[in-house]
Amino acid sequence: MSIGNSPEDERPFEDVSEEARPSVGRALQQARIAAGLTVDDVSTATRVRIAIVHAIEADDFAVCGGDVYARGHIRTLARAVNLDPAPLIAQYETEHGNGRPAPTPAAPLFEAERIRPERRGPNWTAAMVAAIVVVIGFVGFTMVKGGDDGGKENVADGTASTESASPTPKAEKPAVPEPEPSDSAIAAAPQDKVTVQVSAVDGRSWISAKDHNGRLLFDGLLKQGESKTFQDSSKINLVLGDAGAIDLFVNGKKIEDDFQPGAVERLTYTKGDPQAG
Repeated sequence: MSIGNSPEDERPFEDVSEEARPSVGRALQQARIAAGLTVDDVSTATRVRIAIVHAIEADDFAVCGGDVYARGHIRTLARAVNLDPAPLIAQYETEHGNGRPAPTPAAPLFEAERIRPERRGPNWTAAMVAAIVVVIGFVGFTMVKGGDDGGKENVADGTASTESASPTPKAEKPAVPEPEPSDSAIAAAPQDKVTVQVSAVDGRSWISAKDHNGRLLFDGLLKQGESKTFQDSSKINLVLGDAGAIDLFVNGKKIEDDFQPGAVERLTYTKGDPQAG
């Protein structure tokens, strides 16, 4: 018989109270250090941000965004450091969730996600855009068809096309060459003046005409079929941009110079027989 305490009684009392048990964050930190891992290693392996790993190891779960996410992070980190996540999650729920899961803080997020699809009604915007496109297409088709019908009516109805056809003859009138001076016009040319008539018969040409004082009588484009007549008491100076397109009548006589197409000619005519200056 032994006197005193038995070996079992001599064993140190194992304090299994909550105060002696490490916190969730402390347990994760110790397991990480024991596994030889850094915070960066755990973050890389779990894809949990470094700041959140540091906060959880410091028992700061506010950065997790709610109990649901906190439990998820604890489970992920525990597995990364070779710990059983179940006791840690139970400890977390005891310390932070009154011993049972508290999904309430995360409920609004998931509730919003469930409600959002239910609120989607018919896509009125797309329907309105489609309706507008249909209306525009119908109006455009109607206008094009109306324009075609109007053109056919104008062809059939002579009175309806009078106004639209009227500008055409006016535009074509300058293209009709004016008749050359008759013998009576040539005979009527004043003998005491120089008279020069410029006619664009083979195309258009820019011309410039000045009197003996250098005063500008005309400077512009002479279209095909148009003519200009200039008179002065002693001299007419001409510049022809395209002499090959021009016929000249000086003092009632046609000038038979062999002007080349596109050639620029500077000419001077006086009283008496015409001659090139």
